[in-house]
Amino acid sequence: MRRIRFNGTDSKNGGCPAVHEDLDSGEILVQGRPVTDPEDMAQLQHLGPGDAVVAVPRALLVNHGPKESERVPELISLEEFGRLFETFEHAAWHLETRRGYASDREDPGFAEFLTTGGVPCDLDSDWCVNIRRQTSAGKYVGRVRVVDDPPTQGQRFLLGYARCNAATGEDVRAVRRADAERVRLPDEDFWVFDARLVAVLHFDGHDVLHDVEVITEPAEVLRYCQVRDAAVHASVPYDRFAAQPDAKE
Repeated sequence: MRRIRFNGTDSKNGGCPAVHEDLDSGEILVQGRPVTDPEDMAQLQHLGPGDAVVAVPRALLVNHGPKESERVPELISLEEFGRLFETFEHAAWHLETRRGYASDREDPGFAEFLTTGGVPCDLDSDWCVNIRRQTSAGKYVGRVRVVDDPPTQGQRFLLGYARCNAATGEDVRAVRRADAERVRLPDEDFWVFDARLVAVLHFDGHDVLHDVEVITEPAEVLRYCQVRDAAVHASVPYDRFAAQPDAKE
């Protein structure tokens, strides 16, 4: 089965025509109005017996088609990534989709969580001090966490830690994975900064963050912003989520 990502549409009502991408092969899938008129079909060259033709506005491909034949990721260091949280101007938002993070398991608070079920909250940590500084200045910081049913150990830890995030002024929300799949959220971890820059987080098989890809191409940034809006719509505040009977089972 293909892993297909929706890239965008110029339709005002969110329908056809649209552009999708096969994440594994890189093939571009174009959805449009079928061309079936025999006179039109007779003018087409090299049309095979199993081929189909669709008509789409030129602007669709200009706005949502690939801009290069082979995409070369722009990577930044983890230090540069960290500075984005100090220099963003008005908003930073995160989609969390992983079932666990190595950085959480290395946190001393994780061992306490395994022993007691409670999650400590250190509001004097560098992260919390900076986020509290940003939100106190009127900036928005938010995140949506995708949670399995039942939640993994790492997700239960983060559900407990959400009160610490919220105490810094973050808007923390959660969504069940089934609902995330229903609204077609991608299986990616990323931050959107100021609706102009996206930082996609790449992890290895042991949940270790190994590099960060920066995207600034406007059409791509718009796609991630659309994902953000869908995630916020499908999610609920973390405390309402955690209060559900099966949220921590």
